[in-house]
Amino acid sequence: MDFRRRLSEWRLLSVHSAPGDSADGVHGFRPRVAAGRVEAMRVLVLGGTEFVGRAVVDEALAMGWEVTVFNRGSQTPPAGVRALRGDRSAPGGLAALERGEWDVVVDTWSWAPVAVRDAAALLAERAGRYVYVSSRSVYADPVPFGADESAPVVAASAGDGDGDYARNKAGAELGAVAAFGDRALLARAGLILGPYENVGRLPWWLSRMARGGPVLAPGPAEAGLQYIDARDLAAWCLRAAERGVGGAFNVVSQPGFTTMRELLEICARVTGAGAELRWVEGERLLAAGVRPWTELPIWLTGEDSAFMYGGDVGKAVAAGLEIRPVEETVADTWAWLRSIGGRAPMRPDRPAVGLDPAVEAKLLGE
Repeated sequence: MDFRRRLSEWRLLSVHSAPGDSADGVHGFRPRVAAGRVEAMRVLVLGGTEFVGRAVVDEALAMGWEVTVFNRGSQTPPAGVRALRGDRSAPGGLAALERGEWDVVVDTWSWAPVAVRDAAALLAERAGRYVYVSSRSVYADPVPFGADESAPVVAASAGDGDGDYARNKAGAELGAVAAFGDRALLARAGLILGPYENVGRLPWWLSRMARGGPVLAPGPAEAGLQYIDARDLAAWCLRAAERGVGGAFNVVSQPGFTTMRELLEICARVTGAGAELRWVEGERLLAAGVRPWTELPIWLTGEDSAFMYGGDVGKAVAAGLEIRPVEETVADTWAWLRSIGGRAPMRPDRPAVGLDPAVEAKLLGE
């Protein structure tokens, strides 16, 4: 599918307890016990400064966990967070992780799988569980609507260098499992929204609504969407790891949790600029050369929509997944966007998003 190829080009993109594990640890790892009680959980977040990683750090702090982050040090960590510095893609870059023990490691890496393999191997004897934030992009084409975690995944290797997005994520999963076995938790997310988003999807729509006037809305209006708020993803990952859950899970909302109409109407309402949605059929937009996902973020059609917005999430729901109302995700993202002056940060490895105002006006006959 063209969309899956674009995911690669742009770098966009189980419920069971792990058998054999017990409260007194696995391999060389042992949780700390003081005065007959297990002390606060210790989490190591590889990254931890942007979007999903930041949500993990915030959630862990709110849960009373001891938080360590490992990154290159380009941003200041939140108060109360221990920072270790290193570049995992450079020779010797993991030196800061050669000592220390943690109950949980959370890794959001999206590039060369070998980096996950090496980090997981280094930490396997000193960490209880390894949570890898993966992607539903790991599934091999064709991906039918309703596919669950048993669907075939793309061919990949844990030792691969940087490649396309799907193989990067699939190879990284293999690296995590090779080191941690059933102590590895693979959270296969899809569309991720929420505060601190740095890939330009929901922030673009909010910014467009804030300009007011007629807004081109891509049909069909009732198209179902499936996504996850980064904060709900973080909460589920940490709580599942705490309970000893392992394996692969699709971690997104139920299909059709919201619709394109509801999402955009909420965006218009929270921005309060009097934006007027004008719905245009998807076929007309495609015929005019409008590109789904980039020029009109979140909007997809046909097989691409079935792939992105049709995953079976029954396993994650049974393992405690909860999704906050879409109104809360949109309102909180708008509040954050306003707090930083209305311009969201963008990852340098992602393409610019959004429809040119002149193209929009032409399509609307303005």
